[in-house]
Amino acid sequence: MRATIWGTRGTLASPGPDTVRYGGQTSCIAVELSDGSVVILDAGTGIRPFGMSLPASPRRIDLLITHLHTDHIEGLRFFTPFWDPSVEFRIWGPPAPLRDLQRRMSPFFAPPFFPVHLKNVPCRPSFLEVPTEPWTIGSAVVTAQLIKHPGPSVGYRIEEGGRSLAYLPDHEPGLGEDLRSIEDGWISGLSLARNADVLVHDGQYTAEEYEVRVGWGHSSTFDAVTFAERARARRLALFHHDPFHGDEQLEAMLAEGRRLVTSPSLELGLAYEGQTFEL
Repeated sequence: MRATIWGTRGTLASPGPDTVRYGGQTSCIAVELSDGSVVILDAGTGIRPFGMSLPASPRRIDLLITHLHTDHIEGLRFFTPFWDPSVEFRIWGPPAPLRDLQRRMSPFFAPPFFPVHLKNVPCRPSFLEVPTEPWTIGSAVVTAQLIKHPGPSVGYRIEEGGRSLAYLPDHEPGLGEDLRSIEDGWISGLSLARNADVLVHDGQYTAEEYEVRVGWGHSSTFDAVTFAERARARRLALFHHDPFHGDEQLEAMLAEGRRLVTSPSLELGLAYEGQTFEL
């Protein structure tokens, strides 16, 4: 399994001279499985350069969407394989009580927001709400669980060959409480991240910023590190960088995060565009 990051930013794309090192595209990770299957985690603006990098459209693509906030679906309309009628395109996303996934996404693919209706997209995508039990995509086992973030939101775990990638890009497991004192069973998303080889997790705010943003659905660096240590993850990549944080501020947050690490087995870093994890 090879996972490549194409977008690390949260909320709003922010390319420019201050975001060169870690990237300004919004959330997207492309995962290539050992059998050649392609799984994409979220469709922020990072999915567009991923599509442009492909020599040809894959036969089948599974897109796993964590939630329907704009920064996680806005790039799909400009993803080259989405306009290829030969591609079998499956879109997975969180369940909701009143409208199915296709009806919730349809307004984003219709005037006045976009000139092409979803029903006219050439690949004729299928829409599936994530099951409550693990399921198989290609050679991998995928697990999805509802996690703490405004609106229906899920995190994902992809496992293949005994290795695992956990992806929780928009997540507030603490909700203002000290994660060090909460019992495991009450921590959102913890089982998804348990013993993960790589944990890609929301680390949008400094501790000071988080104090006035409790309930917004994102984590401080402190909570991201604490969550990773509680999960006994081996590697934590801080993700969903705030659009107002330039490279230097992100590196200051990383330095603070490394001071917070208490487990010698946890490797901490900042997610950046072009980063690849070989699992």
